[in-house]
Amino acid sequence: MVTIRDVKAICTAPDGIALVVVKVETSEPGLYGLGCATYTQRWITVADAVEHYMKPLLVGKDVSRIEDIWQMAMASPYWRNGPILNNALSGVDMALWDIKGKMAKMPVYELLGGKVREAAVVYRHAGGFSTQDPRYGKMTPEEMLDEQIEHFLEMGTQYIRIQKGRYGGVQDLEAVKPEGACPGEYYDPHQYMRETVESIAHVREKYGNRFEILHDVHERLEPIDAVRLAKDLEPYRLFYLEDCLAPEQVDWFKTIRNQSATPLAMGELFNNPMEWMGLIKERLIDYIRVHISQIGGLTPAKKLQVLCEAFGVRTAWHGPGDVSPIGHAVNVHLDLSSWNFGVQEWQGFGQGCLDVFPGCPELKNGYVYLSDRPGIGVDIDEKAAAAFPCDPTLPRWTNARRPDGTFARP
Repeated sequence: MVTIRDVKAICTAPDGIALVVVKVETSEPGLYGLGCATYTQRWITVADAVEHYMKPLLVGKDVSRIEDIWQMAMASPYWRNGPILNNALSGVDMALWDIKGKMAKMPVYELLGGKVREAAVVYRHAGGFSTQDPRYGKMTPEEMLDEQIEHFLEMGTQYIRIQKGRYGGVQDLEAVKPEGACPGEYYDPHQYMRETVESIAHVREKYGNRFEILHDVHERLEPIDAVRLAKDLEPYRLFYLEDCLAPEQVDWFKTIRNQSATPLAMGELFNNPMEWMGLIKERLIDYIRVHISQIGGLTPAKKLQVLCEAFGVRTAWHGPGDVSPIGHAVNVHLDLSSWNFGVQEWQGFGQGCLDVFPGCPELKNGYVYLSDRPGIGVDIDEKAAAAFPCDPTLPRWTNARRPDGTFARP
């Protein structure tokens, strides 16, 4: 029997974003597994949970008993389904799948039933900002947007997410905020809605149907405004409208569904199965968008994928920069082995990540491919990782405010 000998968290930021990787070492010399536990906004707490709670719980356990370990580790703290412990559990869970694949001398997708496609089609992010971005000099937002789109089209990209401003239309409205207002990234929801429709109309008029258009609201609208935006965007035939409601307001999806034929994607902030169960069973969304480490790893994600298939919902796993290459690879293992795969978000890797994580998935002509090594297929150079320490400074974009200074929570 091969058992768990050690569990540790490796924190690194090779591309300037804090990543948490869990390494599970075994009683068999040289055999270990890696998993993604990245929760960028609270990475210190996740790493602490891995080393002070997961490790003593798991040392000595049989590495082959993935389901048993997942159930035990999920329920052991009594309170559950929160982002901190879910991410810590995810790191362990993915690492155990990595070990199982290495022991079987198979890529993880083979353990999940094998390929149903050779590669996963991806979408990329293109954005035109309302204020002058120093990267683009004196370009207008439309010129900025067009330049990025042309770049992606040259790369063979078939799906592009169009944004006007940052997440949820965050703009720099410092000049109009009230005197004494709290610092933050200020934005006007109604200006954002108008500019989003204008940008997508511009893109559709200029490029026609050369690629599929997506858009991410990032949960920053009131429910009735989300209904209106979905209706306003209907003529432009989006591939999907993403996260148009906060998790607390998901009942409004019924109203959106009754008012608009715009396809809907949801789930980036979900932690708890009860958050997605009703949306799937009532067929109120078309794509599930969860962050796999946020829900506890590969084990629950596979179950969620199968549930979605039964109700005609497709997968579009969260794949931003704050997912490690190991987490991105796990997304793609699911993409390749899931019949109801839709599209994969793809941020891409900087040279730092490529140096720290040998075996990163590769993007070719709009599709991402795995290395086909046993297990997850991505390793880590711990010495190289140590050269990129994480910064504990909190991100500014999560502190968004409306023009009068009211905090706008996702």
